[in-house]
This record gives sequence, structure tokens and C-alpha cells, in this order.
Amino acid sequence: MNKLNRFLRNIKKKRENSLNFRRRRRKIDMGRYRSIGLAALGVLAVIFAAYLLIYAFFMQVTVLGQSMVHTIQNRDTVLVDRVSYRLTGPKRGDIIAFQPDGNRNAQYSVKRVIGLPGETIQIKDGAIYINGKVYTEDVTNESISEEGLASQKQKLGKDEYFVLGDNRNNSEDSRYETIGNVSKKEITGKVWFNVTLGNFGLME
Repeated sequence: MNKLNRFLRNIKKKRENSLNFRRRRRKIDMGRYRSIGLAALGVLAVIFAAYLLIYAFFMQVTVLGQSMVHTIQNRDTVLVDRVSYRLTGPKRGDIIAFQPDGNRNAQYSVKRVIGLPGETIQIKDGAIYINGKVYTEDVTNESISEEGLASQKQKLGKDEYFVLGDNRNNSEDSRYETIGNVSKKEITGKVWFNVTLGNFGLME
């Protein structure tokens, strides 16, 4: 009888231990799910905040044409900083987005700033001259075959910028009457990031 009692007590203890183990496992799983849920909410909150930030201060522009090749390819989508130029003007070498003649219904044009307000620009013998001196740059060393309006000296006004596409011999830019010199009020902002897969990264 004693042996039978001990056997029954052992079975009871095993059942109790098994029940306790299940309870402990159930509590641990709930804690893990709670942590995963909180982490997922945190990620969603960051994505939402980033979206609001981009919407408030930046805009997306799809670049059409070959004008900025190889820096920006046809149909690449870029982010434009709409805030920086409210504090300061474009710098030489900046890539800007603008709408010619301030036409808000026109397609955005994306070019690189070459000439700054008050400077004199001329293109001759395939080279760019700023205030009578040859302008050298790292972007391209391509000889310019079409001088356009810049075959004659172009004096920029106090709020005017002379812009060129990086693909110098396949670009409609300040050399032509359709674009001309770009005034600051026509400039939407600075192109700073390419969000296109394959060309993803900061713009220079």
C-alpha cells in the first residue's frame, strides 16, 4: 500500500510540474509577442515620421531626358530640398530643380549651377569662361560644341544663375532662349538625393 501511495504521489507531482511548466511557457511567449509588437509599432512610427518630414521639407521630381547624364539618368527620381535656399542662395556646382519663367504648370528642369549673380559667363573654344577665366570642374571635361547665347558674354543679374546640363552637348539649358538665365524665384530647391534603385545615393 505504501508503494502504491508513493507511486500516486509521484504521478501527482509530475502533473503539477508539467502544469507549472506550461504556465511558465505561456507567460514567456506573451512577453515575447508583446516585445515584437512594440518593436513593429516603433518601426512604423519611424517610417511615418520620415514620410511626414519628406512631405513637409522635400519633394520628388522625375528627371526626363539625357541632359544630366551620367550624373542623373533619364527617368531617375530625385529628392529636392525646398528649404535650404530660403536661407541662402545656390552655390556653384549645386544641382537645382526649377520651372522656367516661374511657370508652375511646366515640367521641372534639373541642371547644374555654373554662373552666380553678377558674374560674366562666356563659352568659347569649347570651354567655359567665368569673369574672363577658364572654369575647370570635376564633373566633366567634355568640350562644348554648342555655345548658344553664351557665344557672347552673358552678364548675370543680381538674382540670376547660369545653368548647364552635365551632358553638355545634349542639354537644353541657359545657352538657349527656352531656358535662359534662371532667376532665384524660379528655383524650387536643391537636388540632393537620388531615390532610384541602381542610382540610389547622395547627389554631388
